[in-house]
Amino acid sequence: MMPGSSAPAEITAAAALLRAGELVAFPTETVYGLGADARNPLAVRRIFAAKGRPADHPLIVHLAPTVDPAQALSAWAIVDERARLLVRACWPGPLTVVLPRAEGVLDEVTGGLATVGLRMPSHPVAQALLTTFGDGVAAPSANRFGRVSPTTAAHVRAELGDELRVLDGGPCQVGVESTIVDLSGALPAILRPGAVTAEQVQALLGPLAPSSTTRAPGTLEGHYAPHTSLRLSTDPQAEAEALRARGLRVAILPAGDPADHARRLYAELRRLDGLQVDVLVAEPAADEGLGRAINDRLRRAARGAEG
Repeated sequence: MMPGSSAPAEITAAAALLRAGELVAFPTETVYGLGADARNPLAVRRIFAAKGRPADHPLIVHLAPTVDPAQALSAWAIVDERARLLVRACWPGPLTVVLPRAEGVLDEVTGGLATVGLRMPSHPVAQALLTTFGDGVAAPSANRFGRVSPTTAAHVRAELGDELRVLDGGPCQVGVESTIVDLSGALPAILRPGAVTAEQVQALLGPLAPSSTTRAPGTLEGHYAPHTSLRLSTDPQAEAEALRARGLRVAILPAGDPADHARRLYAELRRLDGLQVDVLVAEPAADEGLGRAINDRLRRAARGAEG
């Protein structure tokens, strides 16, 4: 059993809590999620209450691994060949597909939309929980709405308290939320960048729409925000020196290898937030591949920290 993983008895107990309508936090390869039985409207409403999340903000339904990932879609969505092709190539993994919802999918899960977001995580603890539970689990990130996402169990407990059942799967290996691909229109569209890149999606499905109006998690202008003011700068040292010359206390978050940068992004934002400086200065990644996801989160975090 890998360090930080949850024992089978803990998985069984967590699945029982989900069946009883309770919330459980669990790791995925991207960030930790705050899960509820996606078939239970009262349980799903508890997610919104715990996070302080607007009720019209849709959730993603997490599905257990199957031999053919495309088969898992049909209970939740109206499936086309594009969806089958995409999930067979990318699931389990950090990809969410948005499709027209099937009959019976809860408004509480979709935010009242005619679409539903679906994902099959690759983290072994998430897979064990979903398999033991036996149905879909609705789960946004396990943090207060709009704030920095958690990538360790300790982050979840610090954010939501010790009474919540948290399955510990160690630090998340991707570190930023899943790519969201909208398949509800004529052309696929990237609603949120992530570790599955636009180039990978385009190679599988062909041309992408430049934009989409479909609502999706994590796409508000201000999101993923630390409490400390955050600025982006391609020259963070010079920016920090200028701010210090004005008497401000400054901490810097440098860029680096994109995979490492993404993996440590939220943990570093939380650590720097705790230094009680006046300003955080973050260096953007190269704006390509996974770097696009990093920069998307940093831009939204900077806007959210303004409030």
